[in-house]
Amino acid sequence: MQANDTAPVPGAWLEGGGERDGAGPTLPAGAAAAPAERGPAAPSAGREPETDAQRALFQRPRISVATRMTAALGALFLLVSAVTVTAVVLLRNLQVRQGFLERAASYELEVQQARRYEKNFFLYGTNLDEALGSIHMAHAYLERSAPELERMLGARKLALLRANLVAYEKSLERLLQLSQAGAPAEERLGVQRLLRSHGAQIVVDAQEVLDQERLAVHAAFNVAMASAVGFLVLMVVTMTLVGVFLARTVLSPLGRFVRYMERIGAGDYSPITPVRRYRDEFSSLAMAINRTLHDLKAHQERLVHSERMAAVGSLTSGIAHELNNPLNNIGLTTEALVTDFGELSDDEKLQMLGQISTQVERASATVRQLLDFTRKDQPAFTRLAVGPLLESTLKLIGNELSLAKVEARLRVAEGLPEVLGSPRSLQQVFLNLCLNGIQAMPKGGVLDVQARSDGPSSVRVDVGDTGVGIEAGDLSRIFEPFFTTKEAGKGTGLGLTVVQSIVEKHGGSISVRSAVGEGTTFSVLLPAVPSRGREDRAGA
Repeated sequence: MQANDTAPVPGAWLEGGGERDGAGPTLPAGAAAAPAERGPAAPSAGREPETDAQRALFQRPRISVATRMTAALGALFLLVSAVTVTAVVLLRNLQVRQGFLERAASYELEVQQARRYEKNFFLYGTNLDEALGSIHMAHAYLERSAPELERMLGARKLALLRANLVAYEKSLERLLQLSQAGAPAEERLGVQRLLRSHGAQIVVDAQEVLDQERLAVHAAFNVAMASAVGFLVLMVVTMTLVGVFLARTVLSPLGRFVRYMERIGAGDYSPITPVRRYRDEFSSLAMAINRTLHDLKAHQERLVHSERMAAVGSLTSGIAHELNNPLNNIGLTTEALVTDFGELSDDEKLQMLGQISTQVERASATVRQLLDFTRKDQPAFTRLAVGPLLESTLKLIGNELSLAKVEARLRVAEGLPEVLGSPRSLQQVFLNLCLNGIQAMPKGGVLDVQARSDGPSSVRVDVGDTGVGIEAGDLSRIFEPFFTTKEAGKGTGLGLTVVQSIVEKHGGSISVRSAVGEGTTFSVLLPAVPSRGREDRAGA
């Protein structure tokens, strides 16, 4: 069988997810549908679904992807800024605490140093001046850190700390004066006891200040570590939310558009309709795709009609013969009736008029078949039996078979289930396959058409011929657009491409096997629908 030129009718519209896919007639069982996101709304009366889809896409408030991305990045910037400022504040607090801790340690060191000089004086009578110098340094550290000490200890405790330090300082000065004046030992002994008492107290005060500041530093470190962990958790949550936002804003629409392209590639040209309450750049893309689909569908419909007319062109000689025979019979009978009108009996006249009526009905049936086949309309999917469809197809090419000296054999299995599809579209499939078979047998042969069940849910139609066959190198290309094995000028190379498209729109498949010199067989597999009795029992 040779590669021929056929065209599909526009396929049924799928209910699907697009921005959202438009609605259309129900698909045959087994047809692959695009993944749905939301059920589509029915189109308004008097308007095409494409118009409703474009209107619904456009009549929404616009919130662009750029605006949402800017808002998300702005929020993320504010969050990062807040985290940074908080971290700077915490580090600054730690730095202040660390500096105060160093001054507190220096204060405690000077107090301890003064007490050591004090002991040296009691043991050796020296270093009292150094003790007084250390106390002066301690006093300077105390005044330098007074604001922090007041916040940490309170004003009352700070005043007591100062009073103890001043009392110790005065005791040192008094003891130094007595020592330099050579005062009696008894007088110096009382000052020494008082000096020891004040010295012990300022050591306790210095240690208390140092301990409290160490605790404050540790607390500040704990706060910083807890804040760091909190910031980490906050950033993880924020980045997760940003990731989800980006997925919903960009990746999810991209995924939907991938599904649209897959759906369109499968031959479903239903429009994309809205999913969300607002429109953005993806909505503009969806509207552009809808316009392209509308134009593509219009071009495909024109191609279907032109290919159908091309198929009729292949039948021209047979159709002419089919119409010429009854017209000749009508002419001869009418001439005889006119010539012998006076000599004929009423019964003979009625008989001849009946013959004329029969020939007129025969010619009318041929014209009606052609009109039905060439009519340009929107296909509707209905339940249909394959057997009668094949019979009418072979009847349509009866004279073509006779002129080509080809014998047609039709075998339809009993109890064959019905299929769901467009009668005219499927007839175009079988007509083109049969014409291919006839053209592949220039010296005559047998056109074998069989219909049988192929499993519980499929109907198989085989169209075979005993013609020249197809070479192995061409078998893999016969469904490619514009590929033909016919002579130049006798084919466009679109026939089997559009045949395949029609079959796939019906949820079926087509395959071929051939051997050079032995013939070719095309096998069309269509999904079957349950019998009405089985449907009634299933719904009971």
